[in-house]
Amino acid sequence: AEVATGKYLLFLNDDIEALESGWLQKMKALAEKPHVGAVGAKLYYADNTIQHAGIVIGLGAHHAAGHTHHLLPKENLGYMGRLCYAQDVTAVTGACLLVRKSLYEQVGGLDESFTVALNDVDFCLRLRALGLLNIFTPFAELYHYESKSRGLDKDGASAERYNKEVAHFRERWKKE
Repeated sequence: AEVATGKYLLFLNDDIEALESGWLQKMKALAEKPHVGAVGAKLYYADNTIQHAGIVIGLGAHHAAGHTHHLLPKENLGYMGRLCYAQDVTAVTGACLLVRKSLYEQVGGLDESFTVALNDVDFCLRLRALGLLNIFTPFAELYHYESKSRGLDKDGASAERYNKEVAHFRERWKKE
């Protein structure tokens, strides 16, 4: 981010595959609006179930943050049709996140005390604190072969690190 010269920053995991062209332009059309913070895409697992369609806090195994509509089939319209339109969500995943570089710098970027988990949610909450919206768009669709390159945080040192990051996140955002 420090050396990037563009107006926008795209955070994109190395295990992402686009379903069609034009996805980035669709995200940019939202990110350039003055009231928008971060923009996230609709992400699918390889089995065509939903991995990401926005994030809310207080959801998930540790009640830190979780993905809405997680594991629903790709064709599902979502609760009250929510998977059919771009909308404000609490946060979007850093696996595919577009933000204006000026906003990234204004909130101090990603907090590196979250070395792997929840840095994206923390970032989005800091954008929301500025009065900005974080937008999920179903019109940018990609596959996310989640954690294929680094593995899951289920046991050993990875699980220990994850649990520390969850505790740190919950302490920082306990009011919210």
